[in-house]
Amino acid sequence: MLTEEIRKDLFLLQDKKYRDFQAKLIPTAAADSIIGVRTPELRKYAKKLIKRDDISAFLDDLPHQYFDENQLHAFILSEMKDYEKCIEEVSRFLPYIDNWATCDQLSPKVFKKHRQELLNPVKIWICSDQTYTIRFAVGMLMEHFLNEDFDRAYPEMVSGIRSEEYYVNMMTAWYFATALAKQYDAVLPYIEGRRLDVWTHNKAIQKAVESYRIAPEQKEYLKSLKIKKK
Repeated sequence: MLTEEIRKDLFLLQDKKYRDFQAKLIPTAAADSIIGVRTPELRKYAKKLIKRDDISAFLDDLPHQYFDENQLHAFILSEMKDYEKCIEEVSRFLPYIDNWATCDQLSPKVFKKHRQELLNPVKIWICSDQTYTIRFAVGMLMEHFLNEDFDRAYPEMVSGIRSEEYYVNMMTAWYFATALAKQYDAVLPYIEGRRLDVWTHNKAIQKAVESYRIAPEQKEYLKSLKIKKK
């Protein structure tokens, strides 16, 4: 089977020190599921595998046993050139993602050329009840819709998220911090109006204040908007 072939290759690329390092960074992934293949090696391998006619055998073999297989899967999808096929595969893969690293490294290049078509899937993903599907949706809005394609409807979508999940709320905070850097005037009312839950509100301000893209006077004003814990 192709999966077995790929797994053998991954173990040949194993770096045990890196494996131990990753296990500390990714607490939601079982330690014994991490092989320890460095990201540049996975990206290089993904570019090789995407050319294979039988790659669907690996993509269809879900759930994967190893974290590194999920990472490889994400990098393969990121190399897909057919937008419709990519969306189909991403939607199929998202429910199997169980950690922030795989979620954040899934970033199909083809999406840049199909931003308007991407909005419909994003609207579906952001309403999911699955942590990393929501996180991925917010990540796509942050990556593709904060520049020339920005619309006030997008931060409205993100501000409506209410979750008890740390990895959802952290991405929401990251989104608003980035939005403040790129669309300050349009996004500031969400902070002034306390449209986010308290933790996410304060974390967004913290991350914005840490950004070099926000002016000193803006940072001082944002600091004044932090919600003090009672």
